[in-house]
Amino acid sequence: MSYFDNFMKANRAYVDLHGTAHLPLKPKTRVAIVTCMDSRLHVAPALGLALGDAHILRNAGGRVTDDVIRSLVISEQQLGTSEIVVLHHTDCGAQTFTNEEFAQQLKRDLAVDVKDRDFLPFEDVEDSVREDMAILKNSPLIPDDIVISGAVYDVDTGRIKVVKES
Repeated sequence: MSYFDNFMKANRAYVDLHGTAHLPLKPKTRVAIVTCMDSRLHVAPALGLALGDAHILRNAGGRVTDDVIRSLVISEQQLGTSEIVVLHHTDCGAQTFTNEEFAQQLKRDLAVDVKDRDFLPFEDVEDSVREDMAILKNSPLIPDDIVISGAVYDVDTGRIKVVKES
């Protein structure tokens, strides 16, 4: 039996808890959260969110990329969000490599040349939050009246620490 088969079994139980209430298309809190794909970060309970409360955008490192901005613009302009939270975390996998090292690994393991590709690694988690907040604030696609906040989630304690702009 695969994990997917287990997921389908678990989903049958979830459906009974979910109920049939139709949730609105727009997120209740009007918040979009940009965060990491890390399996140790369970965003909704960490922030007290329920189903339908917020848009949660996840990728490696929780970085603000062109595609994240694309999703945020849709979230804001089409679905009414007015606030963005950048939430990175401690002990992130994006802190374990450099672009150069990773490019060498991919060349060796996959015979693919990606030396000009930025995988957005970082050394300091608070600095990465500040960098991503600055990208959002400087984007012409993110209006000035959108509230932008940043924080770091501690994977060992679950505690979230606010990160102030530089």
